[in-house]
Amino acid sequence: MESFLDTAVDVLKDAFVDTVYLIPFLLVTYLFMEWLEHKTSEKTQAAIRKAGAAGPIVGAALGVVPQCGFSAAASTLYAGRVIGLGTLIAVFLSTSDEMLPIFIAEQVPLNVLLGMLGIKLVIGMVFGIIIDAVLRLARRPQESLRIHELCERDHCDCSDDCATCKENPALAYEHHDDCSEGCDHGSHHHDHSHDAGWKSIVRSAVKHTLQVTLFVFLVSLAIDVLFEIVGEETIAAALSANELLAVVASAIVGLIPNCAASVAIAQLYVEGVLGFGATMAGLLSAAGVGLLVLLRTNRHAGQNALILLVLVGISILCGFAFQIAGFSL
Repeated sequence: MESFLDTAVDVLKDAFVDTVYLIPFLLVTYLFMEWLEHKTSEKTQAAIRKAGAAGPIVGAALGVVPQCGFSAAASTLYAGRVIGLGTLIAVFLSTSDEMLPIFIAEQVPLNVLLGMLGIKLVIGMVFGIIIDAVLRLARRPQESLRIHELCERDHCDCSDDCATCKENPALAYEHHDDCSEGCDHGSHHHDHSHDAGWKSIVRSAVKHTLQVTLFVFLVSLAIDVLFEIVGEETIAAALSANELLAVVASAIVGLIPNCAASVAIAQLYVEGVLGFGATMAGLLSAAGVGLLVLLRTNRHAGQNALILLVLVGISILCGFAFQIAGFSL
C-alpha cells in the first residue's frame, strides 16, 4: 500500500511539473492574442502576419530552448492563425523538450549535444520554409485571425448574455467590461475607461490559460500512469527490435505529448540502445505538450491529423536518411 501511494504521488508530481511551467508561456501568448484581436487595427494585424514570412527561422530558433513551452505557445498562436503552418512545424521539429537536460546530466560530449541541437534547428528551418513555400505556390488564401473563435467556443468573454456581442465579439471589449451592467450598443452610451478594456483582455487570457492548463494536466497524468504501467524496459525492447523499424517506432513514440517520450528516447540513446537515425527521428517528432495544446485549441480534427502526419513523416524521412547514410556524431 505504501509503495502504491509513493508511486501515485510521484506520478502526480510528474504531471504537475510537466504542466505548471506552461502557465507563463500560455498566459503571455493569450494576452498578446487578445490584444492583437481587440486593440489593433486591421493594418497592424496584416503587418504582423506578413512579418511571419521569417516565422520558420524565428520559430526554429525559439524551439531549441529546453522544455516545450514555445511549442505550446506556437500551437496557441497557430490556432488563432497569428502564425502559419510552416512556423508551427519549424517549432515542433526543433523543440528539444527534455533532451538537453538529460544529455547534460549524462555528460554527453558537448560536440554531440550541440550537433543534435544544430541539426534539429536546421531541419526545422528548412522544412518550415518549404511548407510555407508550397502553400504559397498552391495559392492557399491566407486565413484571417481566428482568435474570436477561441473566445466564442470557450465562453471566455462577457458576450454570452449579449446578442450584439455574440454577433461581434470585439464589441465586448470595446464597449463594456461586464454584461451585467447592461448592453445598449445601439445608443453608444458605453464609455468605460481604458483600464476596463484591459481587464476584459486579462480576464479572457486567464480563463483560456486555466482551461488549457487543466486539459494538459489531466492528459499528462493519464500518460504518466500509462508509462508507469508499461515500463521503460518494454519501450526499449520495442524500439531496438530492428534498426529501420526503430526509426518508425521512435518517431511514433516521440508523438506522445509528454516529456516522458523525449526522456525515454534520449536515455536510450545514451545507453546505446538506439542508433543516431532512430534517436533523431524520435527527437524531431517529440513536440511534447505542444501537441496537446494544439489538439485543445485548434478544433479542426482533419487539420490536426494532417499536421501530425507531416511531423511524423518528416521525422521518419530524416531518421531514414541518417540511418542509411550511416551518419552519426
